[in-house]
Amino acid sequence: MEGGGRPSAAQAVLLTASTAITALLYSVYRQKARVARGLEGARKVRLDGDLRASVKETLSSQFVENCKGVVQRLTLQEHKMVNDYEKIIHQRTNTAPFDLAPAEAGAGVTVRVMKPLDAAELSLETVYEKFHPSVQSFTDVIGHYISGERPKGIQETEQMLKVGTALTGVGELVLDNTTIKLQPPKQGMPYYLSSLDFESLLQKQESGVRFWKILTMVFGFATCAVLFFLLRKQYRHHRERQHLRQMQEEFRQAQERLVNAEGGEVLKNACVVCLSSTKSCVFLECGHVCSCHECYQALPEPKKCPICRQGITRMVPLYNS
Repeated sequence: MEGGGRPSAAQAVLLTASTAITALLYSVYRQKARVARGLEGARKVRLDGDLRASVKETLSSQFVENCKGVVQRLTLQEHKMVNDYEKIIHQRTNTAPFDLAPAEAGAGVTVRVMKPLDAAELSLETVYEKFHPSVQSFTDVIGHYISGERPKGIQETEQMLKVGTALTGVGELVLDNTTIKLQPPKQGMPYYLSSLDFESLLQKQESGVRFWKILTMVFGFATCAVLFFLLRKQYRHHRERQHLRQMQEEFRQAQERLVNAEGGEVLKNACVVCLSSTKSCVFLECGHVCSCHECYQALPEPKKCPICRQGITRMVPLYNS
């Protein structure tokens, strides 16, 4: 604490930062909890069994034969030896229009999926993955040694949402003429296309809510601890100031009691420390006579004269006749 009982700059910054982090975490927690409540209260529509991706036009894998899907994501990722550095240098996602249809053949009810790339959780399966080690010339080795960058190579990945994958879709169902469409909700709720069943998806969201709740409570307790510490310091400073004022008042009252009622002068032989006993000590080398023997014994080490603050090398008793 600084003078006047005010918190120091570091303490103020710590309290402000912890409060801001707690407020941010609480905001995220409330958003996650709202999403989980919306997901839990969502109306469930089950059309004759599990819905699976069904299409007329498909995307073929570039690396795997007879692998067809409706969403294809190709990724080139660079790996370096510096702190396992990874960087996506190229990524392309292709989509084909598709419907969700019951697994039974010949079922007439289908749901057209709109904007699948907007889904918060799009379950893509990795169908191809290959790492290409970097081939470096002598000049490249020297350049990388100087710059501190040592590339490992390029990782090539292909992910697909295969035809026939069972999906759980969470979004807004609309009827457009004779077509049922699943699209992102307009109320700001997340849009899901997940390979998990609904209960597993709900449990995943609820576990995320619990995580953010615990994190918010931890930082909230930390903020309360910092605030309690600062308030406790402020209270102790306030008590010390009250005690000082009380001592000053007692000193003033003691001075008033020593005033000579007839002459109006303060008793000259009174000890300057306790103002009650008479002076009985001569301090050397300064020569001041200002204290009684009891107050001299109570002076802290190294003993110094209360008048001039010079060190006391020797004390000579004073006897008054």
